[in-house]
Amino acid sequence: MNNHSAKGSYSQRQLRVGELVKQNLGQLFIRNEAKIPQLNSKLITVTEVRMTPDLKTARVYVIPLGGVEISETVKILTEYSHLVRKALSKRLDIKFLPKLTFVEDNSFEYAEKIERLIKKNKQENDKEKKRYN
Repeated sequence: MNNHSAKGSYSQRQLRVGELVKQNLGQLFIRNEAKIPQLNSKLITVTEVRMTPDLKTARVYVIPLGGVEISETVKILTEYSHLVRKALSKRLDIKFLPKLTFVEDNSFEYAEKIERLIKKNKQENDKEKKRYN
């Protein structure tokens, strides 16, 4: 999903490391290896990981199952990011373990909004066609 793209493009290295971090975070959450209190990490989906050019910071886009309590989930993940990072360090063998910044993924919400607008527009067009026929 390229819905969070900033200005400019990402290098192959950034994309490759981002995908590696995303896959490992997903597995880590499924297996509940981070042991985050107050949170069932099995219900968290990592939709995208964007790396900074120096690969020292990762912006992790997450959404809980069903999209409920997304702000609370991001707040808890941010608070316990040191536990997630520690668990991630056992899985990754890279020079610098990136600092993790968790962000709400609103792309699904945005896609639904666009879809509703398209359906509404189509219904209005159908009404107009019927009126003139």
